[in-house]
Amino acid sequence: MNISETARAAKMASISLAAVETAAKNHALSEIAAALKAHSAAIIAANKEDLDAAEKNNLASPLLKRLKFDEAKIAQTIAGIETLIALDDPVGRTIAATELDTGLELYKVTCPIGVIGVVFESRPDALVQISTLCLKSGNSVLLKGGSEASNTNRILADTISAAGEKAGLPSGWLRLLETREDVAAMLALDEYIDLVIPRGSNEFVRYIMNNTNIPVLGHADGICHVYIESDADMQMAVDITVDSKCQYVAVCNAAETLLVHRDIAAEFLAKAKAALEQSGCRLRGCEKTAAIIDVEPASEQDWSIEYLDYILSIKVVDNIDAAIEHINRYGSGHTDAIVTTDKAKAEMFMSLVDSANVLWNCSTRFSDGFRYGLGAEVGISTNKIHARGPVGLEGLVIYKYKLCGSGQIVADYAGENSKKKFKHKKIFVSE
Repeated sequence: MNISETARAAKMASISLAAVETAAKNHALSEIAAALKAHSAAIIAANKEDLDAAEKNNLASPLLKRLKFDEAKIAQTIAGIETLIALDDPVGRTIAATELDTGLELYKVTCPIGVIGVVFESRPDALVQISTLCLKSGNSVLLKGGSEASNTNRILADTISAAGEKAGLPSGWLRLLETREDVAAMLALDEYIDLVIPRGSNEFVRYIMNNTNIPVLGHADGICHVYIESDADMQMAVDITVDSKCQYVAVCNAAETLLVHRDIAAEFLAKAKAALEQSGCRLRGCEKTAAIIDVEPASEQDWSIEYLDYILSIKVVDNIDAAIEHINRYGSGHTDAIVTTDKAKAEMFMSLVDSANVLWNCSTRFSDGFRYGLGAEVGISTNKIHARGPVGLEGLVIYKYKLCGSGQIVADYAGENSKKKFKHKKIFVSE
């Protein structure tokens, strides 16, 4: 089956999938979780093939960590599916209702997007998260993962699609694309595909946006910041900095730049340096930072780099205004945090920093669909339309208007001497 036929089949499946009841979708999710557990040995064996090949090709250590899909990762993904089952179905929810006139009622109701094409990095767990989120939200999905994970992705996609179809889902609701040529072909299929979500480098995301008529949702780089205000609790600031940078470096919500108020810089940087270096982190700093602690010199380019590694750039700033200006200039609109005891400063920071996720006194690593209770995520969006931040279930539905009448015609409401007038009375919608 070529890519056009695959996309057409996904489109047909999406029409049926949109009407599948919540209980049936949850049953399919349970079957998928059981199938992943039953096939865990084969999945781990396939992943070992990918890991061995990646090591031979000298894949960077952080990327190898993302590629690994062992028993612990399988258990974690199954737990994620169980959490997803417990979440409310996002489809068919009435967002608003209006009585236009007696017997003429308008409802704004959530519905699936349709067919979603997702191109993602070499993280096999992302395939499970994306496919199950699409299932629960009633969408068909075409998936293209990194070539480094080709064996793992193939067995995961086969296992998930087969379990879903066994549970009664329409054939073709999930398909795996395996080549770059497939991706290029997919971008031309706006007749069948409703949304593309790319996850990768800035250049890659821009390429996708510039080469398709299909709407694109996603983010490029994750250049995230932690700003330490002058009144910050010292230990809290150190803990948040280390966690934001080092808890898991190879992800888009890991901090890449630390901004420190000049009044606290001398004391804080000495403590932060010891804690960061204990975690294996290399430090690069501006001239003011280098005058306080021993660091590699930071270049202008460092402020715009997503390291995805144990490297952190540090800049001493004069005040909160300078911190906000730096973030809005160099950041990617992903996730930025402030550490301060002053609520007014925190609110100022969160209002003026132009990012999808703004945090106060907590690690940037909390910026995540699972941790937000969204049922994991297909990605994090820095767009300012439809969905922003971690794109979970609610970000995978759109809405339609349903107008229910009793024989009304527009002619009765038209002109100065119209027979009828609109009421436009809001109808209370219970949750």
